Amino acid sequence: MWERIAGFILRNRVPLLVGVAVVTLFMGYQARKVEMSYKFGGILPKDDSTQIEYDRFTNRFSEDGNIMVLGVQSDKFHTHPLFAEWYTLGNEMRAIDGVDSVFSEAHLFTLKKNSEEKRFDLKKVVNRRPESQEETDSLVKVIQSLPFYRGLIYNDSTNATVMMLFVNRKRFENESRELVVDEILALSKSFEERTGLPVHISGLPYIRTVQASQIKQELAMFVGLAALVTAILLLIFFKSFRVMFICLTVVVIGVVWSLGTIGMFGFKLSALMGLIPPLIIVIGVPNCVFLLNKYHSEFRKHGNQIKALNRVIHKVGNATFMTNATTAMGFATFIFVRSAMLHDFGIVASINILSVFVLSLIIIPCIFSFAKPPRERHVEHLDRTWLDKVVRFMESLVLHHRKKVYGTAMVVVALAIYGMTLVQATGNIVDDLPKEDKIITDLGFFEDNFAGVMPLEILVNTLDSSRATSEKTLRKIERLQVLLESYDEISRPLAITDAVKFAKQAYYNGVPERYSLISGYEKSFIAPYLRGNENDVGGVSRLFLDSTQQITRVSAQIADIGTNQLDTLMSDLKPKLFEIFPQDTYKVTLTGTSIVFLNGTSYLVKNLFISLSIAICVIALLMALLFNSARMVVISLLPNLIPLLFTAALMGYFGVAIKPSTILVFSIAFGISVDDTIHFLSKYRQELKVRPWDIEHCIITAVHETGISMIYTSIILFFGFLVFTASNFGGTVALGLLVSITLLVAMISNLVLLPSLLMSFQRSLVTKSFREPLLEIIDEEEDIELESLEVKKGPWK
Repeated sequence: MWERIAGFILRNRVPLLVGVAVVTLFMGYQARKVEMSYKFGGILPKDDSTQIEYDRFTNRFSEDGNIMVLGVQSDKFHTHPLFAEWYTLGNEMRAIDGVDSVFSEAHLFTLKKNSEEKRFDLKKVVNRRPESQEETDSLVKVIQSLPFYRGLIYNDSTNATVMMLFVNRKRFENESRELVVDEILALSKSFEERTGLPVHISGLPYIRTVQASQIKQELAMFVGLAALVTAILLLIFFKSFRVMFICLTVVVIGVVWSLGTIGMFGFKLSALMGLIPPLIIVIGVPNCVFLLNKYHSEFRKHGNQIKALNRVIHKVGNATFMTNATTAMGFATFIFVRSAMLHDFGIVASINILSVFVLSLIIIPCIFSFAKPPRERHVEHLDRTWLDKVVRFMESLVLHHRKKVYGTAMVVVALAIYGMTLVQATGNIVDDLPKEDKIITDLGFFEDNFAGVMPLEILVNTLDSSRATSEKTLRKIERLQVLLESYDEISRPLAITDAVKFAKQAYYNGVPERYSLISGYEKSFIAPYLRGNENDVGGVSRLFLDSTQQITRVSAQIADIGTNQLDTLMSDLKPKLFEIFPQDTYKVTLTGTSIVFLNGTSYLVKNLFISLSIAICVIALLMALLFNSARMVVISLLPNLIPLLFTAALMGYFGVAIKPSTILVFSIAFGISVDDTIHFLSKYRQELKVRPWDIEHCIITAVHETGISMIYTSIILFFGFLVFTASNFGGTVALGLLVSITLLVAMISNLVLLPSLLMSFQRSLVTKSFREPLLEIIDEEEDIELESLEVKKGPWK
């Protein structure tokens, strides 16, 4: 089959290259449709109970993460100049297209009793910009007489105050949100310049927008750095600008195809999806290296350029296809994970890994068939002294020091197993950012003064209509609020009880001491006022109640404390919740972005092991088909599992947690490291067919001949993944560093441990079925019939 493929490619060079160009133009057009993802989540499947409860909540009460907060802190805030500027800033913010409303000390409402119509009227506390300190003092006195806002809008113990911006949900679902955020930032900076008071900004809409912008910037940076690093390495290895540019052409087209695939499927560009284009460069270049090394070595043997290119496709193409297939399978396992984010990533990654293989198999032979034959200096890399010394050192270890190899492997495994026990699965919504990043420092401000900004929602289902406003339920909700306030990590909660207390205070003409729940005897004369507001001010109560008044919400914010601490906190909170609301008469649900994120992280960790197990089983099955030997499958998997243990140990010893941003390390590393095993065993089997009586010679020849390409590709992969350490996101840095180290360990394992095992168990491993597998990889000693192949030289140089 591969002989026919080789003939087809070389006979149809021009049509194939034109076809690649046409498809690239189409994919480039599709790439224009790619949009950024501005949502947290996408981790949990839609039928997960936590996701279902969150969706029900948002359908009843709208999404919980549509508030941006601006905060300042000063003991002079209530002086006329600062307070007046705060009022002006709020008005400027409200004028922005995309900000629906503004809530701050200078933009509050109070309730006034309307005795004639027996209702409460909603009135602004501040109707215009104050013009004097006396006017400001009067307004501040009114504000501080309203307990409803204490701890919510201002913290009188720390002199901190916030401005809440309720942003338009539809406007913030597309890229126009960046314009809104830019306007908010510009106005905040102007306020800082006018007052000298720093403004802290946070809230999920802001964090999502800034992170999405950083992802977009880093995507371009990673692609550029990956291309630059691989270009330099290719130039060092092959000493040819032509080789460098042709290889870069392959991977750049691969990047265009990957972005086009994302656009064609309608997927969003998230932090995870943004890793694919640079991954295509890093994974695609080794394909080029294997093909070029074979081309140069074949040309050096006989000096026939067309025969060399034919043998490249015929022989290396088969093995390279298998290695790309295993890598693609490693990523494709995410397709079977019931998570939209991982599912989409698995589809795009696996398709494009195979696509870049096809591109390399077409472009490199076709373009080099038009080019001049390689010169002597272009093939000198095959005789590098330092490389030869490294390979011979590995051969020496395999031949004479296998006990030391096994001893070292056992020590590494023992240390790795202990290190794995230290690994923790955790995650924070913003913990991937540097500690000095403004998002982190500003978030710290709100956590110090208001306990945080991450939404936490508690839904209380009374199981009976209108029961949510009964006095018994309101008393229980008040107890719940007291309980929540006892936790340092949770902000002051807001519930229907606060609306009722606010109404009672208004009935008694704003007396602060009357801010309490309505007692039994007060219902008779306050209830008519509450009924009089059902169609307007009653809208405030609809923020807390569903249409049947059966379900009510208690809203709070929580610090970004990490999934482990959050899980501990929730475990402590739940029994106390059920003590207040017995499960036989109430149904209490914890939800909100923070809960979805907690369960999403746990889901990811669980599915990491599922997807990795699937990858190991699928790749083991493929290798069984390739080598038709169960013993050989076990032996071949061992050198690839040890690097994974090594990586897990590094994570444990250095405190790198398993979280959404580092979850891919194992699947990526395993899928790529198996490639070396396939290349080595394929060459070993080919040698075994020629010299079946001399197994030692076959093993050493396989080490020597595959070692050069393995070392080349491992160096390229090492530095290729190392470009991710330039990221501002800690998880991406850890991903790049860990995969780089893992692949180096995998290379050493495949060139030292694997051949050592083959030497030690040679007689029990080398069976007839191994020599005659179900799937044949081309024997490099076969001659290719070239009589029917006619390729005319082109004018291109």
